[in-house]
Amino acid sequence: MPAIAIPVLASALALASPSAEPGPVEGFGQAVSVPALEALRGGESTIITVVDVDNQGQVDGNTAVGTVGGPNTVTGGAFGNAAGINTVIQNSGANVLIQNGTAVNVQFGGPGP
Repeated sequence: MPAIAIPVLASALALASPSAEPGPVEGFGQAVSVPALEALRGGESTIITVVDVDNQGQVDGNTAVGTVGGPNTVTGGAFGNAAGINTVIQNSGANVLIQNGTAVNVQFGGPGP
């Protein structure tokens, strides 16, 4: 019988209407009101930013003689204290051209609630 009671209780909670005003959430404080959230929603932008990364390198006519390869791994703690945007570039063998381009454009604007 308990297996039936749990789905019925979950269904009843899912159908319950949300309260008019958000209340405090334990550990986080007062929830943000719906009008304040609506004012903070993302909108649309008419600003167009074009970023062109020219990654068109070539590797031609190279010779690798007597090279020794090995494992190429990134383990558990590699990003342990990392912050921001991180990139891993790994070389898979001899005569490899490694190119990388990252463009990040973040714009914040407009008044808050």
